[in-house]
Amino acid sequence: MSAYPAPLIPPGGTAPVPRRIRAMLDDRVVVDTMDAIYLWEFPPYPQYYVPLADVADGVLTDTGETKTFEHGVARVHTAGSGKAWVYDDGVAKDRVRFQWDALDSWFEEDEEVFVHPRNPYSRVDAVKSARRFQVSGDGVVLADSDSTVIVFETGLPPRYYFPRTAVNFAHLTPTDTVTACPYKGRTSAYWSVPSVPDVAWSYDFPTANLLPIAGHVAFFNEQVDLTVDGVPQERPITPFSK
Repeated sequence: MSAYPAPLIPPGGTAPVPRRIRAMLDDRVVVDTMDAIYLWEFPPYPQYYVPLADVADGVLTDTGETKTFEHGVARVHTAGSGKAWVYDDGVAKDRVRFQWDALDSWFEEDEEVFVHPRNPYSRVDAVKSARRFQVSGDGVVLADSDSTVIVFETGLPPRYYFPRTAVNFAHLTPTDTVTACPYKGRTSAYWSVPSVPDVAWSYDFPTANLLPIAGHVAFFNEQVDLTVDGVPQERPITPFSK
């Protein structure tokens, strides 16, 4: 059994989006709706399906092709720098699902959202802990602290964010990698060790709810050795996610 909560909604499940959803392309708003739905194509990440009527004219170009998904048959369109899928029947009737990166940016109300919509059934909590956490890799201690911040995210293993003063940067090499998270924002730094590229990362300017992790450094539990109060922990088996 997993040591952390599993996603609640199976693929094909839907729920209303009670927030204003907008998207921009070439500095103009091309999607503006209060009637989007979440549709889970696979757990734990939903996608926005927006009414076709709430998409600006000229954004979608029909390719004449169709594609079959588990939740219906869609007409394939081009949009911006990617694709979009328009549904004429089924659970997503008269709605369109954009490839996320086809448009330049997405917003829930006035806050930008990255990578994919935030799951309304997920919690992401940043909790301070006085337990002693130590991370080792390649035979050396990479971080050691009794003032970490633990990020608990539904469906994922906890992530342990160490104060920079508790991190041994002599054994970490900076990289140019940048990633983003719908709950935390955009990363500001990544580091590698000889055996594991991009094993650690940091958010200098996280979203408001995750401010306690600002400037802290986290490691992929799956690729390092972790002890908690001196007790070795098993490495979690999960698709990598920050």
